[in-house]
Amino acid sequence: MRTLFGTAGVRGIANVDLTPDLALRLARAAALSLPSANGPPRFLVGRDTRLSGDLLEAAAVAGLCSAGANTIIGDVMPTPAVAYLVRAMDLDGGIVISASHNAFHYNGLKFLGPGGHKLSDAREADIESLATSPEPPPSDHPIGTVTRRPTLLRRYVDYLARSLPTGLSGLRLVADCANGALYHLAPPLLAELGAHVTPINCSPDGTNINQGGPLDPEQLIQAVRAHGADAGLAFDGDGDRLALVDENGALLDGDQILAIWARDLAHREQLANNTVVGTVTTNGGLEVLLNSLGCELRRTPVGDRYVSAEMQRTGAVLGGETSGHVIFSPHLPSADALFVGATVLALMLRTDQPLSALSALMTKRPQISLNIPAASPKRWESDVEVQRAVARGKEILNGRGWLLVRASGTEPVIRITAESEDESQAEAVARDIAAAIEHRLGEQGGPQ
Repeated sequence: MRTLFGTAGVRGIANVDLTPDLALRLARAAALSLPSANGPPRFLVGRDTRLSGDLLEAAAVAGLCSAGANTIIGDVMPTPAVAYLVRAMDLDGGIVISASHNAFHYNGLKFLGPGGHKLSDAREADIESLATSPEPPPSDHPIGTVTRRPTLLRRYVDYLARSLPTGLSGLRLVADCANGALYHLAPPLLAELGAHVTPINCSPDGTNINQGGPLDPEQLIQAVRAHGADAGLAFDGDGDRLALVDENGALLDGDQILAIWARDLAHREQLANNTVVGTVTTNGGLEVLLNSLGCELRRTPVGDRYVSAEMQRTGAVLGGETSGHVIFSPHLPSADALFVGATVLALMLRTDQPLSALSALMTKRPQISLNIPAASPKRWESDVEVQRAVARGKEILNGRGWLLVRASGTEPVIRITAESEDESQAEAVARDIAAAIEHRLGEQGGPQ
């Protein structure tokens, strides 16, 4: 059973939970678990802009080299760039040192396998077992080499530019890079494509990552209104998660982005198998829209790697999460926020419609999401009082909506999501469960 890995690799407070020693052992285990059939394994390591990035990069590189892996250091680069380069250079694996949307004192290790794919549960379990084994590791591996190649990022940028069907000539945009891995990449690329770009939150100092971005969009909303922009783009810390803001300052999430793209692909008969892959938290409004187009929504557990795996299984080309991870498999097997954002903006130009009109195609069902801090998030599954509250909620929503309670895979919180045609009903259910969790398992009270 995995205990270190969550829905997006291994995360924790840097130098406390995620120590250099743990990073070294995990990286070493990855090199042993993903061997090459042709000589020493080859890995790429990239990172975001967190203060702890250098520390954990050094540890991960040491771990890879100790297992005989030849390692390329890409310096600061978004997760999709690492995924693309692993595929394009036919590498055996990649490691992204990032905690994505989490605050700066967190960091993490995301592992990619051949082709730039996220790893399966079984592969992660194998890496965790190797990393935590009390047995001394074998010492007969040759020492791997290290090459630093920061200019590799340009290869990814060129691929993005080639992948977009049209330019963005004349669009007025605001790009919020959340002081993350896209700070030096997104604004100039959007400008190269012809847009007039106002960048915000593009001055990382190691501690301000994810100020702004998809989880804190108010600055972007205000900037779009102040500049009279056609749209705004918000990227998270590692560049795989996107939110959009329309010309009126309204925020669009991943489900609305999927709706815009899916409708266009369906009308052009390019939506493979008439299928879109979402998760258990995907808004029901997307399913209604897809059904009206004669298409199907398939749901997976939360986590973009599960979405990607289902897309591979079913042959779907489009999938994603409400949070803004959107995958277009002909481009990459994982989410790429800059590519997705530019593609939707190009669709605006091609159809001569503002973003507000495109997003109006989908009517969102009321959905309430609450995050409750808890020292031991998984305890909710065995707590009688919490289970009673969950059962009450499911009975109330039966036939009218749905309810999901889960321990976060990326931070110490319990996530509650309730959807219903009646917003007040969804909110009442979510808050009843939240009260039970806070009483029993919350940081300020209850058994831990």
